[in-house]
Formats: sequence, C-alpha cells, structure tokens
Amino acid sequence: MSSTREKGVCGENRAAEFLVSKGYKIIDRNFRNRGGEIDIIAFKEETLVFVEVKTLPNGSPELLAHELGYSKQNKIIKTAKCYLQKHRQYSNAYVRFDVLALDVPGLESVHHIVSAFSE
Repeated sequence: MSSTREKGVCGENRAAEFLVSKGYKIIDRNFRNRGGEIDIIAFKEETLVFVEVKTLPNGSPELLAHELGYSKQNKIIKTAKCYLQKHRQYSNAYVRFDVLALDVPGLESVHHIVSAFSE
C-alpha cells in the first residue's frame, strides 16, 4: 500500500474487526463534520464508544501520546457531540473515547486503550 489513506483504511478495517471480535457492534465509520472526523463509532453494553485509530509502525508510545494531544482530543469530543445531536437514539447511552493503536513497536499489534481520554 502506497498512500497514507490506503494505510488508514486498512488500519481502520483491522480495528473494526478487532472490536467486533470483542463483542462491539459497529454503528458508523468515518463520521465527518466541518470540525473533525471519528474513525469508528461502536456500541457495547449501553456504551457508545468513539474510537480513534492510529497506525504507527515506525512510532513509539511517546509518538502515540503526541498524536493524541489536547487539540486532537478536543476535535474528537466536539465531533462526538455533533454526532450525538444528530443521533438522539443514543441520548441515554454512556459515552466513552477509546484509542486503538496498531503496529506500535513495543505494544501488542492491536493495543486497545479503553477510556483513553474524556471531556
């Protein structure tokens, strides 16, 4: 795969398969608005989970932390609020923000960070 977008799609497909294998139901993928994008939106046990997927084969845990800085978290949170406004059926669900880090040296091939950040 040559392009960054193709790598991203491949990583998101792997992440979605991982979540399904753990009992999550994929609700939406690549939800976009003017302010940002959420890679995967999943549901499990009364919890709506907004998932950021990062594929960093040449990265490190430190780079992962940098990639998910305050600005990125803020964009994801604002985008999630927009999603919730448009999808009122989830108004009574718990909300969580997870990160799936793929291929980061030193971590498992799919590293699931549950409740990686909050508002």
